[in-house]
Amino acid sequence: MSAIVPPATVGVVGGGQLGRYFVVAARLMGYRTMVLEPDPEAPAGAVADEHLVAPYDDAAALDRMASECAVVTTEFENPPAAALARLSRSTVVRPAPEAIETVQDRRREKRFLQASGFPTGPFRIIETSADLEPPPSCFPAIVKTAQLGYDGKGQVTVTDPASLTAAWTVLGKVPCVLEARLELERELSVVLARGADGSVAPFAVTENVHVGGVLDVSTAPFSGPLASDAVRLATEIANALGYVGVLGVELFVVGGALLVNELAPRPHNSGHWTLDGARTSQFEQQVRAVCGLTLGDAGMTVGGVAMVNLLGDRWAGGDPDWAGMLTAPGAHLHLYGKREPRPGRKMGHLTVTATSPETARDLALELRSTR
Repeated sequence: MSAIVPPATVGVVGGGQLGRYFVVAARLMGYRTMVLEPDPEAPAGAVADEHLVAPYDDAAALDRMASECAVVTTEFENPPAAALARLSRSTVVRPAPEAIETVQDRRREKRFLQASGFPTGPFRIIETSADLEPPPSCFPAIVKTAQLGYDGKGQVTVTDPASLTAAWTVLGKVPCVLEARLELERELSVVLARGADGSVAPFAVTENVHVGGVLDVSTAPFSGPLASDAVRLATEIANALGYVGVLGVELFVVGGALLVNELAPRPHNSGHWTLDGARTSQFEQQVRAVCGLTLGDAGMTVGGVAMVNLLGDRWAGGDPDWAGMLTAPGAHLHLYGKREPRPGRKMGHLTVTATSPETARDLALELRSTR
């Protein structure tokens, strides 16, 4: 199909910060924008041309979006599959509903990766009480809900069948995936865009540090010996999914080898540095990909960049010292427009550009500690 060009309307299901940046990128390019999100104070809705305040599965809202939008995308991985299918009957949905449905359930995602020959850590599907007695070699492990868990939510560390049974009960006896706890050497991610024509533009490989299951620091570029392998692996995954849009591929380094942790069918938190350190941000790239345009240049504009998350905990003593955080010329503050700071909630991030990733990381951590 031909490219979708301004002033066409592009829609996004979901109203968080990822949707907000997508909307901003689309509007700067001349598109009209529409957001479907039930929260009337959602960050994306505040900057869109139109905010449909309705549940994600609301038939009237979906039909209106389908009639007015030339293409619809998503900003989170858990929109109802039936809603995306309904949209796809009348307009273009990218990534395709089938790809999102595969990735939004850890069982389907693991089975897809396994069937496609991509390396993963040991795992076991938990669906009934009969699955609660895996062999001792499976422990210690992490049990994760198959759906809806993110940023450390819906996850419990277990050490034996008894603690697994207790954890499964706490999680509501819903379908889960049991993942062996691995000795991680590094955590990496590859954020890439794949166009409707099959072209792929990967951003620099990023090294990540998590605290409490939540991303804390991302540093790019990672230039270790596995960097090219990480890009190749992520590209093969995107091709196998027939993916169109921006995809985040989370990777573990264990025993000197790469393992696929999780996939994110959307721009990724670890790719936020592209707003300040790449020729094309991941959000402009998302617009380009879903609209069938030529992908932008994903190259870096600086020698190194680091991104540190700003969680709601930092507001416990009042507003942080933003002026203090911005004392360095290479520091860039991004706040998401969320009204209520809560512990663990992503309220924004700070990006620092520098001559090297190590310099950028050290300065970002120092600036974030400003009170």
